[in-house]
Amino acid sequence: MTDNSKNSPARTAAIAAAGAIGSAAIAAALMYAGKRKKKSNAPTQPGPIPSGEPPQTD
Repeated sequence: MTDNSKNSPARTAAIAAAGAIGSAAIAAALMYAGKRKKKSNAPTQPGPIPSGEPPQTD
C-alpha cells in the first residue's frame, strides 16, 4: 500500500484554513493601516468667535 498522508483530507483542510487565516490577517492589517493614515496629527484652527468680539487674551 502507498502512503497517502500528503493528500489526506485533514492536511488539505489544514492548508486551506491556514490560508484563510493568513488572508484575513493581511486584510485586517491593511484596513488598520489605512485608517491610521487618514488620521491627521496636525492641530486644526478653531472657528470664529460666535459673538464677533475679539478674544480676551492675557
